[in-house]
Amino acid sequence: MDARFTAEQDEIRRTLRELLLKRCGPEEVRAAVETADGYDPTLWEALAGQLGLPGLALPETYGGVGCSTTELALANEELGRVLAPSPLLSTAVLSGPLLRALGTEEQRSKLLPRIASGELTAALAVPGTCLATALGLTGGNHGDWAGGGRAGGVQAKRSEGGDWRLYGQVDQVLDGHSAGLLLVAAHTGGFSRSRTLLFLVREGAHGLVRVRQTSLDQTRPQARIQLRDVQAELLGEDESADVVGTLSAVGDTAAAALAAEAVGAADRVLERTVEYVKQREQFGRAIGSFQAVKHRLADLYVQVQAARSAAYYAAWAAAATATNPATTEATAASDERVGGLALAQALEALRATASEGVQLHGGIGFTWEHEAHLYFKRAAGDELLFGPVHRLRAYAAEEAHLFDGGEVAV
Repeated sequence: MDARFTAEQDEIRRTLRELLLKRCGPEEVRAAVETADGYDPTLWEALAGQLGLPGLALPETYGGVGCSTTELALANEELGRVLAPSPLLSTAVLSGPLLRALGTEEQRSKLLPRIASGELTAALAVPGTCLATALGLTGGNHGDWAGGGRAGGVQAKRSEGGDWRLYGQVDQVLDGHSAGLLLVAAHTGGFSRSRTLLFLVREGAHGLVRVRQTSLDQTRPQARIQLRDVQAELLGEDESADVVGTLSAVGDTAAAALAAEAVGAADRVLERTVEYVKQREQFGRAIGSFQAVKHRLADLYVQVQAARSAAYYAAWAAAATATNPATTEATAASDERVGGLALAQALEALRATASEGVQLHGGIGFTWEHEAHLYFKRAAGDELLFGPVHRLRAYAAEEAHLFDGGEVAV
């Protein structure tokens, strides 16, 4: 494994960081989250049109750049540094890979080029609070989270004319209020032939009601989706597609991107905290000169660097598996669920740095006007959506049969 970044990867990071420094400061972030969409459309146009971020990991055949998960993770790291509100996570990290893996050739050729150009945004709608389970991050994905019958969720039935109709409600849909396309996970088949399928629902479909929710993390907008006899299109050729397995595969890749994003946020919080303790004075000297403060910041630095190494390895493993699934090293990395482990370490590092950042900033760190609370809320919000940390680690240990007994490799 070559851990060095290529010149192209370094250029992606440099160009994106320069753009975000100019266009996505703290004031711009606050203004963007107050808009109806929850993000700045002009910034999204720049990210899509100038840098091609939505199509970064899509093949050139569908208008993408043709890069891998590694480049997408590096882009997410830079977006995480400034907490940039954008539909990149919901569109390029979650929805795009599902369309590519399960869609028919007609669906891919129609939708993926629009996603790659930034013209079309998409969102994954998973019933209940089961996003982490559906992605196979915190438990076995058996598809029963989609609901059906008394379990609620979303149900899919065929009409007399042969069309698919969806009924139900989905909460906590990332960017669901503004997305032009929804990928809705629904239960069908009744008790005897129970299965989970994915359906495409276009913006403006009759019977579709979307309401933006008040979320803990304002920079990660969420919506409630109500489906009242909504006409939908089945994603894929037929009903035999392995939707559950595909969601789990996408989940490990998404975890790597999310881990890199959390590392970027943690690194930025640490930078701001170090800058501040050099300026804030107590007892006639900067508090950064106190040994106790130095020790706390040194511990955070080690934690952030360890999380960064884990995130980069997870991104490399996901890219290697996608390039050559038969590769022994890539397959072993996938089996160990390194994405979930990297995400756990990154979320823990972000939570620790954000908490210490608020405390070391003193009175100003608790104010609404300061940006420290935004990073703390990102840490808490991501853990609610994709964690918690202890479940991410417990499931990875379970999959590795770590506590099943027998000999343990030393």
